Amino acid sequence: MNSKERRERILNILLATNEPKKGQELGQEMGVTRQVIVKDIAILRAEGNNIIATPDGYMIPLAQVNKVRRIIAVCHNGEQMEDELSTIVKYGATVEDVIVEHPLYGEMRGMLMVKTLKDVEHFVESFYKDKAQPLSRLTDGVHMHTVVADSQEVIDNLIRELGEKGYLACD
Repeated sequence: MNSKERRERILNILLATNEPKKGQELGQEMGVTRQVIVKDIAILRAEGNNIIATPDGYMIPLAQVNKVRRIIAVCHNGEQMEDELSTIVKYGATVEDVIVEHPLYGEMRGMLMVKTLKDVEHFVESFYKDKAQPLSRLTDGVHMHTVVADSQEVIDNLIRELGEKGYLACD
């Protein structure tokens, strides 16, 4: 199969699933290296495909028709990360990303796509296993999340609880 056919196949695989696919898995399926897949993904993105890279692999987010999207500014220490994410997803919302405003690089964004308590558990386990540092470390704990929910009421409820827990970034 040539590179154009391979990219079409990658796109079809990502469109057919709601779950992330690792570059290594895609490479094995197509008989190429992960590096070839990374290049293919870059080309597909340049062609306008909405492919995101999450810690668990590549995915194309499903169309979020009739969903409410909100960017929430929060501030907390690293030990409170699991509670913050759990507070959001327990309302049925999805945490799409984490965003920090770096003084030199500007906006830096990491894709999370955390939807369930199991996703939170997996993310936190990977975080500690890999001895990672949160992006918010660059900004003294201040960061933002893009949150998507079924209704404004869900957003209002999770924001209220985040405020009660002291996680909202305030002046």
